[in-house]
Amino acid sequence: MRAWGVVLGLAATPAFAQVIPAPAASAAKNLATVVVSGELPGPGLWKVSRGDHVLWILGTLTPLPKKMQWQSKQVSDTELAAQAVLLPPGVKMDAKVGFFGSLLLLPRLIGIRNNPDGKHLADVLPAADYARWQAIKPRYLGTSRGVEKFRPMFAGFKLYDAAVKDAGLDDTDVASELVRKLAKKHDIPLVDTSYKFTVANPKQALAEFRHGSMNDTACFEELLDRVEHGVPRMQARANAWATGDVDALVAMPRDSAEGRCTDAVTGADFARQQGLQDLPAKIMQSWMDAAGKALAEHRSTLAMLPMGDLLAPDGYLARLKAQGYAVESPDAQDAAAAADDGDEPAPAGSAAR
Repeated sequence: MRAWGVVLGLAATPAFAQVIPAPAASAAKNLATVVVSGELPGPGLWKVSRGDHVLWILGTLTPLPKKMQWQSKQVSDTELAAQAVLLPPGVKMDAKVGFFGSLLLLPRLIGIRNNPDGKHLADVLPAADYARWQAIKPRYLGTSRGVEKFRPMFAGFKLYDAAVKDAGLDDTDVASELVRKLAKKHDIPLVDTSYKFTVANPKQALAEFRHGSMNDTACFEELLDRVEHGVPRMQARANAWATGDVDALVAMPRDSAEGRCTDAVTGADFARQQGLQDLPAKIMQSWMDAAGKALAEHRSTLAMLPMGDLLAPDGYLARLKAQGYAVESPDAQDAAAAADDGDEPAPAGSAAR
């Protein structure tokens, strides 16, 4: 899930905007740092089924190679045969205000990323962390002073974004964008799987977020680690996704920053006051409910899930298996198809997509 949007995944509201991107999970080994380019297929689809009803899942990833052109015949053919497309998990906040009310709230968004009480990073970070920040920042952000007012987590994400671009990567979710475009072109229903909650008083909620505390130092430290040491691993993971190397993707553990940053958000004063402490679980359950409904109602459905959440030991595939659905990886499907044809199975991750 894009749990990074947990703060203000609040993306569907007039008063808030999603300001936290979804960083890539890191790889276990330091592979070649050359970023692939050109037209590439990405991984195959995971097959989740019960009887003759199938949910096909595309594992998505960001960042990806900047010059990569994603093209997957398997995905497009599957989508065109599907009765619905499940959008990725997320969170949406409904603020009970009209258009003019939302305009009045806009000035209050100014400085929402900033530390309360006009504090700077030097005032809120441990000395060792701030020294690391000062050493890394010039390479990616130059002499920018505005970021010094940011809360540590937001400063860390800004640094991460700059490092991604510097590494020849792009944080655009290419696969999801193309799947959405194809669905709209052919009138295939797009199913919103987001967890939705209502904020009765958005003005108060904004004040709570702007002035409340957030223990995001651990998140900041993890983001610094990723920028300092994880760029080659991000590139390796992007290459594995682009070339459809499922074995490599499965072997790559999730990024430790994700849990730290999610904890910072859900433990913040704002989240506690809005009753959002268990938001990641609610986001997952909302998607699981949508998936169960789609499997019951449609013979074929296409879904998109962030790769890290798809493959995690406690992630979506594990939950689907626990509910009794049959789950087959792309490589398992390739092997089964080869066996049916009487051929030797193709090497893992080598099937054409």
